Amino acid sequence: MKNFWTRTISAIVYVVLFLGCIFSGDLLGNKMIGGLILTAFLLFVACGCAFEFFRIVGKQGATPNRWLGYALTVIALVMVALVPVLNAGYGFAFMWLAITLFPPAFALCAIVQLWNHSEQPFREAAYTMVPMLYAAIPLGLMTWLHINYSALVMVLIMVWMNDNGAYMGGSLYGKHKMWARHSPGKTWEGTITGVVITLLVAVFVGPLFNSAIAWYHWLVLGLICSVIDTLGDLVESMLKRSVGMKDSGSIMPGHGGFLDRFDSLLVATPFVFVYLTLFVQI
Repeated sequence: MKNFWTRTISAIVYVVLFLGCIFSGDLLGNKMIGGLILTAFLLFVACGCAFEFFRIVGKQGATPNRWLGYALTVIALVMVALVPVLNAGYGFAFMWLAITLFPPAFALCAIVQLWNHSEQPFREAAYTMVPMLYAAIPLGLMTWLHINYSALVMVLIMVWMNDNGAYMGGSLYGKHKMWARHSPGKTWEGTITGVVITLLVAVFVGPLFNSAIAWYHWLVLGLICSVIDTLGDLVESMLKRSVGMKDSGSIMPGHGGFLDRFDSLLVATPFVFVYLTLFVQI
């Protein structure tokens, strides 16, 4: 019970902070300042994710260039966040990232390994880039969704409902392990509970947030958020279990670190963004 209240209080603080950043533009009466506040918050989270990732792989004996990794994380998120500010199309955005970010980033990561005495230099180069790809770009895409508050807030709600539904369902009546190798506490009962709750919220609450998006699109988005959310959580658990860690950090009592709290969003957001861009065109 103590752990439940710790998780609950910690989650409330996190939700209030996140939503406060999202709606800060309205609260301050300045959309640009609101966008900067949200971007600054996401930068903080991205750097926290990078710090935890480097610490985890460091336990495997890896020696990525951390400072270059932090720099690429910041640069990537800022570049992604700039696209809506510039009113650029998505085609331009893809070219912007593919040409001006990825090739130079990989080249730099490989070049710095010339001064590293690791026996696996390309592994270190790849690990240096992971926070940019795993954390910075997905978080940066939230600034694109931020243009449409309803879509971003509903994504957060669906992911949170799935997480909490799975946690409560697993705690109350979970018996059958879903993937014991990577996440011993995750059960099929909890996962199904989370998916069902998320789909109900998507279909009945989504249209209230944005009636321009049809209910069947909300249904698909709910399915994406619930299924990809679960897989994203398993991916992060796989990373931690590979070095025998239970939590990636301790910044959020009862929840763990940045990666523990944002793992689902990091994996689900790109899929949500692609679906909204291709099929809903918000």
